[in-house]
Amino acid sequence: MMEVEIRIDGQVLELNEFVQQILGNAIAGAVSALKGARKDWDTLNVVVKRIK
Repeated sequence: MMEVEIRIDGQVLELNEFVQQILGNAIAGAVSALKGARKDWDTLNVVVKRIK
């Protein structure tokens, strides 16, 4: 089970359990394929910034 939180400019978006699982599994799967990524992580942070 995963808990996913999305913030846009500090405002938390509400995500239902289904969306949290879909996003969590997709991100965790992509990151686990990266060289050097630990498989036993507790917290995974992703930051996306828009460049204007």
